[in-house]
Amino acid sequence: MLPVVSHAKTGRVYVKAAIDSIAIFIGQQVNLTVDVTADRGAKIAYPTFERAQFITPGVEVLRTSDADTSLIDNGMMTVSKTFTLTSFEEKLYAIPGMKVSVDGKVYAANQLALKVLPVEVDTLHLDKFFPPKDVQDNPFDWSEWSGVFWMSVAVLLLCMLCCYLAVCLKQNKPVMVRIRVIKKVLPHQKAMTVIERLRKEKMNSSENQKEYYTQLTDALRQYIKERFGFNAMEMTSTEILDRLRENGDQNMLDELKELFYTADLVKFAKYSTLLNENDMNLVNAINFIDQTKIENLPTEEKIVPKLSENDIKTRQNRIVIKTLIAIASVLVVAMICFVVYRVYLLMV
Repeated sequence: MLPVVSHAKTGRVYVKAAIDSIAIFIGQQVNLTVDVTADRGAKIAYPTFERAQFITPGVEVLRTSDADTSLIDNGMMTVSKTFTLTSFEEKLYAIPGMKVSVDGKVYAANQLALKVLPVEVDTLHLDKFFPPKDVQDNPFDWSEWSGVFWMSVAVLLLCMLCCYLAVCLKQNKPVMVRIRVIKKVLPHQKAMTVIERLRKEKMNSSENQKEYYTQLTDALRQYIKERFGFNAMEMTSTEILDRLRENGDQNMLDELKELFYTADLVKFAKYSTLLNENDMNLVNAINFIDQTKIENLPTEEKIVPKLSENDIKTRQNRIVIKTLIAIASVLVVAMICFVVYRVYLLMV
């Protein structure tokens, strides 16, 4: 059957509609093409149809193609669009002219005709008619399921790897590092504690002056050791004074010298001191501590134990195992999601 062509011409705008067949059987499809020729750059708008929408009662639009533009001579262009039609009722249909907007102005092509014919049925040979077939299962295709199968195997292997790494992690017990915080008593505080105890116990007025001066000088020696950094506990009084004289005030050292001199006499020469002499030595010791003490020192000390080579190696192994478990877990989750998605696509 020859196609039927109808067109409308206005100025430099040409609208032409063509149908590739004027007659079809019920349920067959036919293409309706609308060509619009206009100036280049013109804005052309075709009507839009939803799927199964009637272009005219009894004729449905199945689909619409994209617009195809081609340039021609004289600064003009041709835009084509195809509409696929069908019908399920026997009838001669008049298809109205397609209305197209060009630069805001509506143009329409002349109407077309479409005849829908019934399908002839041979009622004399009923043995040729067969009932509908039952629902058939699709044949199994290994190529469709091979990817899912091998992906599932990979997921199983990764799960086994995670279990193995978890056992290894459990066997490699974590290295516990206990950091101890020790409160430090400053050197001058220690010395003043001893001096305050001596004062409260009134040992300076007791008969055992040797014990009094021994405790007093030991407190000063310990203070000097911690404050100035040399072992005053193992040095004589003269050696201590010589070391202090390098940075100390002479008047202060004279007072300290008098204290050490008196203490040596009491401890080694059985010298007996007067009460005011003991008080003066106690005050000299306090003055020396006050003039040389450093107050802005930390009162706490953190003791961090040093790890052995085995402990360091164990800690590194645990970090590596934890990293591998995390990576394997992420891969397992991603692969399971992929497998589920692929199975869903194969089942629907």
